[in-house]
Amino acid sequence: MKKIVLVTGASAGIGKETAKHLAANGYTVYGAARRLDKMRDLTPLGIKCIELDVTNEASMVSCVNNIIAAEGRIDILINNAGFGSYGAVEDVSMETAKYQMEVNLFGATRLMQLCIPHMRAENWGKIVNISSIGGKLAGPFGAWYHASKFAIEGLSDSLRNELRQFGIDVIVIEPGGIKSEWSGIAFDSMLKSSGDGVYGSMVQKFVKAYTGMEKKNPGPIVIAELILKALKADKPKTRYHAGYMAAPALFMRKILSDKLLDRVTMSTIK
Repeated sequence: MKKIVLVTGASAGIGKETAKHLAANGYTVYGAARRLDKMRDLTPLGIKCIELDVTNEASMVSCVNNIIAAEGRIDILINNAGFGSYGAVEDVSMETAKYQMEVNLFGATRLMQLCIPHMRAENWGKIVNISSIGGKLAGPFGAWYHASKFAIEGLSDSLRNELRQFGIDVIVIEPGGIKSEWSGIAFDSMLKSSGDGVYGSMVQKFVKAYTGMEKKNPGPIVIAELILKALKADKPKTRYHAGYMAAPALFMRKILSDKLLDRVTMSTIK
């Protein structure tokens, strides 16, 4: 029986590539996003596109209910919808900060709440939360993005131990650098909030350093393949990582002190 998958944030990047890759490998895929027009190319691939705003309760309830009505169950939830809003903590408004948390953390959590009862009824399910290496280590100007990803890591650990008894796996994916719209959105917000103030010089160095690294980022297919590997595993690991600098960054987080890691991080911003 084909597994029923809901992939959020399927209009671009990792979400879109994952929807395509899973559909090509025999899954029944629902691609969900606010921008339905950005998913038109998924329909010919057999992917069922559905509108979803993870900051809107009615939208999330409707999305899940529509899939249940059509399929009778949701086997796999891939919480990919998210973005990075960058800027110095001093400069970023609390409204902007709350919206970052609403999308990256609370929206994902609410979708889990909505899907878990259906997974429990089948005594089987998989929840895949897309975190980041930025959920394990943090650099300047990304405080609220990092806060949201650190939070999804901790939430996933707690949830994993709650749901194991019901045959539901909770898996965290930690991408490093990946070609996507992400950096453009993050840097635009950073320049807008902190590009002209007391942090301006440091912001310009940050943008220059990380723009130079972007050409080394692999395409999102590497994460789509990693997700498929995790889904196929009889006993999946709790965490998987891939992408530019993912392995070395996580290794450094493990072996270096906070202050030494700070020096390594800041040495890239010259």
